[in-house]
Amino acid sequence: MTVSTTQSPSRVLQAPENLGLATRETFRLEANSLLDEMAEGNGCLIVDLGATRQVDSSGLSALVMIQRHATDRRQKVLLRGVAAELEYTLVLTKLDELFHFAQP
Repeated sequence: MTVSTTQSPSRVLQAPENLGLATRETFRLEANSLLDEMAEGNGCLIVDLGATRQVDSSGLSALVMIQRHATDRRQKVLLRGVAAELEYTLVLTKLDELFHFAQP
């Protein structure tokens, strides 16, 4: 996982290639830590999924928990580089309504 900061109140987190049972907890904790670094009520976590090839139900659950943490802190989660297959899954499960998506 790669983390980078920008000058604006946002952080970028590179999602793992396989976001699933083996990686979800580390990914979620890192995301929550980045959200906690930013002032409550301000900030955006950009989750870069460009290199992510597989997301299972555990990975989807991690994304939802990250979004919930951000909502509790009045922050935003932006998904970037979402593959067509993942986008389809998010739409099918109506989870697309929880997230903001970066424009391609």
